[in-house]
Amino acid sequence: MSDESDAEKTEPASARRLEQARENGDVPRSRELATFAVLMTAGAGLWMTGGGLVRQLNATMVSGLALDREQVYNPTVLIERITSDIAQVMIACLPLAVAIMLVALASPLLIGGWLFSTKAFTPNFGKLNPMSGLGNMFSKNALVEFFKAIAKTLVVGAVAWLVVVSQKEAVFGLAVEDLRGGTSHLVDMLASSFLFIVGGLGLVAAIDAPYQIWHYGDKLKMTRQEMIQESKESDGNPQIKGKIRQMQREMAQRRMMDAIPTADVVVTNPTHYAVALKYADGQRGAPRVVAKGADVVAARIRELAQENKVPLLEAPALARALHKHTEIGDEIPEALYSAVAEVLAYVFQLRTFNKAGGKYPDRPGKLPVPPELDPHDPASQKKKPETNNGAAR
Repeated sequence: MSDESDAEKTEPASARRLEQARENGDVPRSRELATFAVLMTAGAGLWMTGGGLVRQLNATMVSGLALDREQVYNPTVLIERITSDIAQVMIACLPLAVAIMLVALASPLLIGGWLFSTKAFTPNFGKLNPMSGLGNMFSKNALVEFFKAIAKTLVVGAVAWLVVVSQKEAVFGLAVEDLRGGTSHLVDMLASSFLFIVGGLGLVAAIDAPYQIWHYGDKLKMTRQEMIQESKESDGNPQIKGKIRQMQREMAQRRMMDAIPTADVVVTNPTHYAVALKYADGQRGAPRVVAKGADVVAARIRELAQENKVPLLEAPALARALHKHTEIGDEIPEALYSAVAEVLAYVFQLRTFNKAGGKYPDRPGKLPVPPELDPHDPASQKKKPETNNGAAR
């Protein structure tokens, strides 16, 4: 007996289980990675567009504070002026806002991809169970989140302290700069400091993203019994599949038996094999095998042939060759054309005798069956024949 219990989840999640989890809205996510991407975009955008943004805001503020007599005494004109200033500020901030929005929308592609699932909105009253809530508070995942929060605080706090210390002299120098130059310098300092601090958060994200992928795979692991059950549901129960195959074989055998009355001749071994042949006169192609069998099936084929007055011809080598190298519905191998032609010639002469009388036709003697086609001949082990379908049987 295996030391590993079947109840333990030791098997990786199957493709079907992953798909079901995705349909339920469950995919790996790293909030730290998404937050880092958005904040880094905001910091980089502020650093690159900060100067122009400050100049635009400064011009808008100066313009907004310069009011003429008409704007003071005419509320309509004042509202239009305020609306215009707000529009200019929004236009100035638009590139940065669009960049942040695009990164926020694209961040799910980093882990898990986009997901639209209505099942995530379905009410789940089981989540309101206080016992489940207490269990989640003291779970392994909650412990990981606790240590992750501590790590974020320590890393981001340490980086922020280093940034503030390094920028201390520059901050004091802002007091002696003019308003416009000091404002632009301040924005650059804030942007660069912000990027350094967010870079510290990137260290946390670099650890959290692989962990979330591992945790997701570990959460969806399956037991051996679940794997077996899923295999049965996907591929079907082996017992049911066996029953279906048996029914298919029985149906195919019934169709084969129904075709025997239409055959022109049944070639026998005489007891072990029986092969029914049919030649469609006036149509292109060689004679085809409409039924074949060995032992009990061969006996049933001979019985049906006698009941339906289909001629039986004992030709052991030919019967063995046809049974070995053809399937039901196949044309006979080209190497057996001569032998089968003699058989059909005998059958057609027999039909003429039965209708008009005369001399009874002579049964074919030794038929020209190549030795390599007869499975009982040693030569058949050296060379495999080619059929009309281009495949050796």
